[in-house]
Amino acid sequence: MTEAPQMGVNLSTTVPSQHQPPRFLQDVVFHGKLKLLKSQTPEEQIHCQQGLYFEDGQRRVDYVLTYHVKKPTGGRSSRQSNLLTENAVTRSLRRGPKHLRQHGRQRSSSAGVNVELGYSGETFSSQEDHKTFQREEFEKQLVDMGLELEKEEDTKVQGVGFLKIHAPWKVLCREAELMKLKMPTKKVYEVKQSGSVTEKISSLVSKILEPLHPQVEERQPKNIKHLSHTFSREKHHLFDLSDKESFFDSKTRSSIVFEILKRTKSKANYNVGITSLLGSGVYMAAYPLHDGDINEEATESNDRKLLYEEWANYSVFFKYQPIGLVRKYFGEKIALYFAWLGLYTQMLIPASLVGVIVFLYGCATVDDNIPSMEICHPENNITMCPLCDQVCSYWKLSTACGTARASHLFDNPATVFFSIFMALWAAMFMEHWKRRQMRLNYEWDLTGFEDEEDHPRAEYEFQVLQKSFRKHQKSKPKMEKLTYQDRLPAYMTNVVMMLLMIGVTFATVFGVIFYRISTKAALHMSSNPVTRSHVQLTVKTTAAIINLVVILILDEVYGAVARWLTVLEVPKTDKSFEERLIFKTFILKFVNAFSPIIYIAFFRGRFVGRPGSYLYVSESYRMEECAYGGCLMELCIQLSITMLGKQLIQNNLFEIGIPKLKKLLRYIQSKQGAVPEEERQKKLQRYETDHFLEPFAGLTPEYMEMIIQFGFVTLFVASFPLAPLFALLNNIIEIRLDAKKFVTELRRPVGARAKDIGIWYNILRGVAKVAVIINAFVISFTSDFIPRMVYQYKYSQEGSMHGFVNHTLSFFNVSHFQEGSEPLDQLHLGYPVEICRYKDYREPPWSNTPYELSKEFWTVLAVRLSFVIVFQNVVMLMSDIVDWLIPDIPKDISVQIHKEKILLVDLFMKEEQGKVRNLESRLSTGEKEKCDQGSNNSTDSFLKLS
Repeated sequence: MTEAPQMGVNLSTTVPSQHQPPRFLQDVVFHGKLKLLKSQTPEEQIHCQQGLYFEDGQRRVDYVLTYHVKKPTGGRSSRQSNLLTENAVTRSLRRGPKHLRQHGRQRSSSAGVNVELGYSGETFSSQEDHKTFQREEFEKQLVDMGLELEKEEDTKVQGVGFLKIHAPWKVLCREAELMKLKMPTKKVYEVKQSGSVTEKISSLVSKILEPLHPQVEERQPKNIKHLSHTFSREKHHLFDLSDKESFFDSKTRSSIVFEILKRTKSKANYNVGITSLLGSGVYMAAYPLHDGDINEEATESNDRKLLYEEWANYSVFFKYQPIGLVRKYFGEKIALYFAWLGLYTQMLIPASLVGVIVFLYGCATVDDNIPSMEICHPENNITMCPLCDQVCSYWKLSTACGTARASHLFDNPATVFFSIFMALWAAMFMEHWKRRQMRLNYEWDLTGFEDEEDHPRAEYEFQVLQKSFRKHQKSKPKMEKLTYQDRLPAYMTNVVMMLLMIGVTFATVFGVIFYRISTKAALHMSSNPVTRSHVQLTVKTTAAIINLVVILILDEVYGAVARWLTVLEVPKTDKSFEERLIFKTFILKFVNAFSPIIYIAFFRGRFVGRPGSYLYVSESYRMEECAYGGCLMELCIQLSITMLGKQLIQNNLFEIGIPKLKKLLRYIQSKQGAVPEEERQKKLQRYETDHFLEPFAGLTPEYMEMIIQFGFVTLFVASFPLAPLFALLNNIIEIRLDAKKFVTELRRPVGARAKDIGIWYNILRGVAKVAVIINAFVISFTSDFIPRMVYQYKYSQEGSMHGFVNHTLSFFNVSHFQEGSEPLDQLHLGYPVEICRYKDYREPPWSNTPYELSKEFWTVLAVRLSFVIVFQNVVMLMSDIVDWLIPDIPKDISVQIHKEKILLVDLFMKEEQGKVRNLESRLSTGEKEKCDQGSNNSTDSFLKLS
């Protein structure tokens, strides 16, 4: 192994103040440090002052680890002593790994710690000493891996020490080869356009949309591309290494360092990687640095500032996203999310237009709708049966005029067309995304990328270690793996808890049902006539708001429960952990969001019974039924309030408000110190500023809210055609909100490679398939589309809708009411009632089979079931045709991929030919020298003989 690199001048700051060197030595080294800073260029001094580089101004800070330190008291003298004093660990680091290992053995033996079994037999004076020892062991391993470290403990952040990490060139090359990173070679080729009509039209459209593109400088023209190849140190001459500082950008450097941190093992107690050390509190945080400031007065331009101006800004909401720059700064995984979100938002534009047209069609035809006209006719004197027992009385059907007219806005023949359109839209969206994803894979040199096997998680290896100790009882047990029997208790807990949480959701739905029933009865008992006249609207609206509040609360609970259950399973890798967490979270949040809507769509009003034989929740409250206009209007109200509430409150208000609130708390805490917040912010280094930002928690919350929104847009779109429009308006804000959060509010995430969106694509496909089935049932059973069609083409004498209202109402003799359920006010309408009507297909009381289901009911039911089967199969067949017609890989991309393979073969052939020529030239030169030397020797021999 190569010799460990020298540390920075301020590496060690953990020595007590009584061990400071003499003052004259401090002054000498302090002035030497000033001399070093003066010898730097102005740009290097700026970088050094901003905290982006080591103290020498040459080595870039690729990663930062923070840890807790006890802050010593003192002013400038303590600052200088902390910068210059070295403890035993530092001296060992400077001497090399051998001395450091000796020091570790001495410390472990003196402290009574078994290095191989760090948690057994430890006699540390305090927990902080134990963490310090673990840090020293871990940092020694990092130095052995070739990383260069520099510590800074005398900072303006109280009680926090910073370990700055730099990866030298040799380490970067080694890790890039191990990680199989594709890097651009010297070979540059032109991406030729096919010249077809499609390409010309595309070029024309691109010119027209030029103002919508962000003002991001391109290093090379779009039709010029570098040929990329997996990096190899043996073939370094293939790559352009003229500027080694920019060959690996900051995103790649930080990802390389993070990979080393993940797999570096601390010998203290079998901790594996930085994840375990963060979990045990040895380190407080780990993060790469942002490139610089985003303030307008910042003189130096950087990618972060450019992203803030052209992406994370509400004033550029109409522009496309600079996905290439997002990928360069944050990595492929985050860039794929924003590319997917951008495409999803674009695809919502045609869906929104069609939805608005469908809604306007309903508005335009509401006055011509014959069933609504019959209900609203002033001479209509149809007497309806009471909606509840005793306190509710008989009522006129004409009072439901407003509900009937409003229902037509969402329940008209155009909604059937819109449901088919949205099913095909979902298929088009999925296919378009696959093509877009393939194009991005080509542009980002990920066409041959395969997900490598992740390192085992620290928690998994800890569980394996505990199992090995229990089984073998040895100091060095044989490492095994967790079997199905080991995980069986966790699996059983997962199943039980998932069922319990779903049961909680159903219980809340039932609670809201009970609220509606009891509140309706209570309002009907009110003496205020205005209150009694608005009972339906009051109950529906308040129940929907209560449902929304419960959904928002349970969402947070279910997120925590899903993470706890996933931790119990102890998945082996991070990828497995993420997929299991996503699946559990999606199931719980999906059920939570859509259970009230599913109840209203498919169950409400189906099991109420009939007058004289109602079904009761308890002894006094009967099951709720739909208004005459049907449950579709109530479904629309519930869906709109839930969707808009989740988007405005959970997705936007929480994302804006919570970071602002945390920033306010930090500001209040900082004001308690001696230094004002404004002055402190001016003096903070980059690694100190980033420490106060929120840590990146993954993309799962971002994807989850969009998948739930996708469900609102597709699953019940037949009842709410304006859902795509509200989703579009939300996403326009959501893109810039997420962008601003990533650029300004969060620590910079580690750039992760990915060629697709992972399990989210399968969830999207599943939601799209389920949407077809649900919309078929909504049109068939929730709306009146099928009863209207059956009446018009089978029972209507004129082939029109005249008489449809009377056809759907059955008769009931009020003398057949159950005892105690008849209205208390029999003369509410001013006259005694003998026959009332209710919405159902049943035989009249004067028939041979009174109140039995009529043949019209069975006819309508048969047509409804037939429609579900036909609709589902036709739409899915059309979706499969769309899937078949649209290729997953664009033709031009497949041609370019094939061309790159040929160019790569030519490049290697030229390389081999060059090697052969060099070898031949060397051989020919050597033979010529031998011949010349031989002729000289022969001449000398001849002269001697003569």
